[in-house]
Amino acid sequence: MDTTGTLDEALERLHDSGPERLGRLTNHAPMAVEALAARGQAHAVHRWLDLYARKLEEFPSRVEPVTDDDWLSALGDPRRAADWIHYFEREVAERPWREVLTQWWPRLLPGVYGGSTHPVIRVGHAVRTLLSGEITEPRLAELAHGLGYWAARHRPVAAPAPLPGAGSAAAALDAVPPIAVQDGGFSARLDHVRALPVWALAVAEPSDAYRHLAELVRAATHRYATHGHGEETMLVHAATAPNAVLRTLPALPPALWPSSLQAAWTASAAVTAMYAPATSVACTPPGAVTPEEVVERALMHGDEHVIKLTDTALDVGDEPALAAALRSMELSAPLE
Repeated sequence: MDTTGTLDEALERLHDSGPERLGRLTNHAPMAVEALAARGQAHAVHRWLDLYARKLEEFPSRVEPVTDDDWLSALGDPRRAADWIHYFEREVAERPWREVLTQWWPRLLPGVYGGSTHPVIRVGHAVRTLLSGEITEPRLAELAHGLGYWAARHRPVAAPAPLPGAGSAAAALDAVPPIAVQDGGFSARLDHVRALPVWALAVAEPSDAYRHLAELVRAATHRYATHGHGEETMLVHAATAPNAVLRTLPALPPALWPSSLQAAWTASAAVTAMYAPATSVACTPPGAVTPEEVVERALMHGDEHVIKLTDTALDVGDEPALAAALRSMELSAPLE
């Protein structure tokens, strides 16, 4: 992890900005700068942020305070984003951050789809930093921003009808039926996801949940290489959302791991149903390319989703995952 202070500086800079822009598009900068810092690119964080700055908006105004007595009425109200972030800033200032996370994780998990899964991804990046490095005020504040954004964009859905499952995560993703009409935004498409294959439903042991979740991240990352052309941006989340959950598990009680696995599976499968193409394309593993070279290429490309998928691909760590990261660079427009 970055020990130069660059990440903290970048987070402080970003906490004057809101979690979204134009009322619906996510601010990806906190996630991207954390990924760059975690992958040895702290020296480039501020230069990248200067390019991304045009996509930032001012922090939103508060409406009214969220309290322990009325939080449920504010859940899922995007107008209350500032209220929620302020609430969690108080919480992590007054209590251990793991205690706050443990209390709110099961409350927020049913709404993992909110904000196109970006809030849980932001939380995953924040938790990785807190677990891996020094606990500082900007890093605690980043967790508060992630949790607050998730609470404001909390979006539960009805349990999808069970379809015949598969023995592996890769086969289960292949079995996901596409929605009838793949058109419209994330929320509109999500309303049409009514049935998904069953996978790992009987997993009850925490260690098994962790292993299955890692398998899901690997399968979804590999699948991007052959299916990312269906929607080069949104299909990234089929891998990065479950990876955010996987990164968070070590900070949570093991009793919460099986339910986290199921939430991650339904989110990844739903994204697949909404955006995956009808046919795959061949993708050849890159061969001798190193993870460090792939990270440098992602930085040069600059797109925030490319950076985040590359970060997940390095967690997976094999050649098909690196091929997926390189494929995202081919498909996505670079940051300019």
